[in-house]
Amino acid sequence: MSIQQSDVLYTAVATAENGRDGRVATDDGKLDVVVNPPKEMGGSGAGTNPEQLFAAGFSACFQGALGVVARQEQADVSGSTVTAEVGIGKNDGGFGIIVKISAVIPNVDAATARELVEKAHRVCPYSKATRGNITVELAV
Repeated sequence: MSIQQSDVLYTAVATAENGRDGRVATDDGKLDVVVNPPKEMGGSGAGTNPEQLFAAGFSACFQGALGVVARQEQADVSGSTVTAEVGIGKNDGGFGIIVKISAVIPNVDAATARELVEKAHRVCPYSKATRGNITVELAV
């Protein structure tokens, strides 16, 4: 279910200059980075790229969702990590992305870890935003 503008608690604002070969910065100045296409895509690879920024946001958001789920389930996720791998490649309409979310949760057994990750995937805002649009693989 979508939220309404009246439900918004925070809005991030970022502006890009020159697309994939330029700069992107937030309005508060906390993020200001050079972006360049990776060498694999014919770029210099000198700066970061949108896929790295998406991976950073998705992994942080998913880790937060994992914490919410763990508190509800009374599971110990201390020391856990979430890694997002964002791949980009050609598809029939130009380019598309694919994501793999990997979680390491050292203080629970494998079955519990899998259950927590699946539940986190149901509540994570990034997961909700991408559901049905791109392939997202989960791994523990």
